[in-house]
Amino acid sequence: MAANLRLTASAAAELARQAAVAGTPGQMHLDLTPGDCAEHVIRIRPGHLAGIAIARADGVTLHAPENQLRQLQGLCLDYRGDLSGGGFLIRSGAGIEPCACGSAFSRS
Repeated sequence: MAANLRLTASAAAELARQAAVAGTPGQMHLDLTPGDCAEHVIRIRPGHLAGIAIARADGVTLHAPENQLRQLQGLCLDYRGDLSGGGFLIRSGAGIEPCACGSAFSRS
């Protein structure tokens, strides 16, 4: 693994579920887009679109563009669901300031 990105058990389970529903079992892709509330917003899509493997857990491999590895270093990806829906969230780590929305962050 090239990036030090951690997946919680709930994030790994949801990634695996979404990959299976999309017809790409075990393969998901994460990339960063510019954000409004913070520097980077995570975008997660099914499949191995490009890039390299950055995390593996519970039978799913998460890929990301190689040029974004530095920004992904030290992130923890979590998933929270409730009766009104759910979503992936960034958990803070050293030098990471998550936005209140949960899916965006900036580097300090």
